[in-house]
Amino acid sequence: MIISQTPLRVSFAGGGTDFHRYYREHEGAVVSSAIDKYVYVVVVPRFDELIIVNYTKKETVENVRDLNHELVREALLRTGVENGVEITTLADVPSEGSGLGSSSTVTVGLLHALYAYKGRLVPAEQLAREACEIEIDICGKPIGKQDQYIAAYGGVCQFTFRKDDSVEVRQFRRSTELFQGLSRNIMLFYTGRTRKAGNILAVQDQRTDVNLEQLHCLKALALRTAEALDRMRLWEVGRVLNDGWQLKRQLAEGISNAEIEEMYDLALSAGASGGKICGAGGGGFLLLYCDPAHHKAVRKAMEAYRELPIALDPDGSKIIFQNRAGYRMSSV
Repeated sequence: MIISQTPLRVSFAGGGTDFHRYYREHEGAVVSSAIDKYVYVVVVPRFDELIIVNYTKKETVENVRDLNHELVREALLRTGVENGVEITTLADVPSEGSGLGSSSTVTVGLLHALYAYKGRLVPAEQLAREACEIEIDICGKPIGKQDQYIAAYGGVCQFTFRKDDSVEVRQFRRSTELFQGLSRNIMLFYTGRTRKAGNILAVQDQRTDVNLEQLHCLKALALRTAEALDRMRLWEVGRVLNDGWQLKRQLAEGISNAEIEEMYDLALSAGASGGKICGAGGGGFLLLYCDPAHHKAVRKAMEAYRELPIALDPDGSKIIFQNRAGYRMSSV
């Protein structure tokens, strides 16, 4: 048995500039962090030749190409696991429409667990790159590249997306002051609804040329966030989130709505200094930056919405359990 644990994420600034329509012309930049909520992938060998996959549905097939779950299918094909295996995916939060990068987290976790099952130890860069290839190139999902990279690397990172498709990863130092400081000041509230991220992201992607000014500003906010973290000016993250939200809601219809605007106004009036809807928008989780002195007031104002307590996680995807006779790991 192999079990991988892969973190979900929150993005602070730069989302949208990690789409290839943008970064191949202008280069993109994003600052995001892994959080202590996870997707788990369990891989168990079977005596027979069947492939069984358990998620919100259960699939049993003889040929890997007959799987409907495209991420599992492509991860199996990529890693060379063709039969005699049972795979189960589990998540700490709703796995679809949360805005916390769950789809890419699943893909990274699948690759990590299946490579480990094959006895191969692969680096974070390979997990992230291959997850992008599966989701974007093979499955044709209208998404960016930040989620795969933060799931693989963990911690707090600045990603620079180069015109040649390479990704420069800068991990901020794992200081107690940085991680605990940010963790104390961020809050997540569930909007009560999920949404199909692909619909919003497809429109946003198609509007890249129309949204160039906003995207340039979002990239500048990512650089501003990185500078603030370097100088431990953590309070500035709240301002960046607010500025970024004002820009993000202009990128496509459906990113915000009346209920989200009401939630956000309630949080600001109670003491939050900034925030944004995580991911594509339209639902999922509302991320807030709020001094702990105002947490009680914000929770009171947001009592109609469920809070998800979180902290930042310094680690990326990892294997947390392995038990297989004759099992040996090899680096690649």
